[in-house]
Amino acid sequence: MARPDPAADASHSAAPPGWYSHGLNRLVYYRLAQAAASALPRPARLALARGLGRLLSRAVPAERRAVRSNLARVLPGASPRELDARVVETFANFGAFFADLLTLNRRPDLAAYVASAEGEHHLDAALGAGRGVVLLTAHLGNWEFAGRLLSSRGRRTAHVVLSAEQDQALERYLRLDSPQLRFVTRRHATSTLGLLAALRRAELVAMQADRPTGGRGDAIVPFFGEPAAFPIGPFVLARAAGAAVVPAFCAMAPGGRYRLEIDAPIWVKPGEEASALGTTVAALERVIRAYPTQWFNFFDAWSPPHGHA
Repeated sequence: MARPDPAADASHSAAPPGWYSHGLNRLVYYRLAQAAASALPRPARLALARGLGRLLSRAVPAERRAVRSNLARVLPGASPRELDARVVETFANFGAFFADLLTLNRRPDLAAYVASAEGEHHLDAALGAGRGVVLLTAHLGNWEFAGRLLSSRGRRTAHVVLSAEQDQALERYLRLDSPQLRFVTRRHATSTLGLLAALRRAELVAMQADRPTGGRGDAIVPFFGEPAAFPIGPFVLARAAGAAVVPAFCAMAPGGRYRLEIDAPIWVKPGEEASALGTTVAALERVIRAYPTQWFNFFDAWSPPHGHA
């Protein structure tokens, strides 16, 4: 899957961390998966994808260990047996979300698949200020679904910030622009200027905030009681534009529909970027506790990898 860039950071690192990658990140495999998934009704598609996810968990021991380590911090009271079950459930959920990425996310009737949306008034209040909004999410649930759905709110263009795929054909396949949705691939530090301009036009910039840059653009904050690095760039960008930061998450509810959770806007004042990051990380903790097996970081989130993938 695409590896979203965590920060539009003015102090762009020359060697960002290499996140989880594998040899299946090729267009031909995605097309085959989409063709197979599209041939089934959604309930059967999700059931099959969950089964394949469970099988995958047996074939990737390093990723299993990383997911188990993360869950042990999130669920400190869990028994070894419970942790093992949660690990398998995480891979099953990943399979289901991957199936929706290839099929459901491209449908025009996304609203029909929303079970509930909490906090929409927070986004409306931030948009009402007329200064743009930095939507921050995480590798939790179906983040792309949320970006596509919220891009239509207020009839604003949304710029979704992602890092480059190794396979450029796959990148073009995954990132189909629409009149109100633009995918921004960060290859140069100057891309930050385009995001700043978008915010000053009162548009949306969406990015993920649960993976550090590996350089000066990170800050250390408590995360489930232990220090962890997170990108500070989104908050620097918001402060420079006078825009609000709005944490937003999209998890799957029982029955297969999605639940949107939107937090109150954070207005970042000069010198308060780290405080705003802490507020966002607290919101991330709350959502991960509620949906621990829908958090898809296949590496130790407290000791992330460095160097190129």
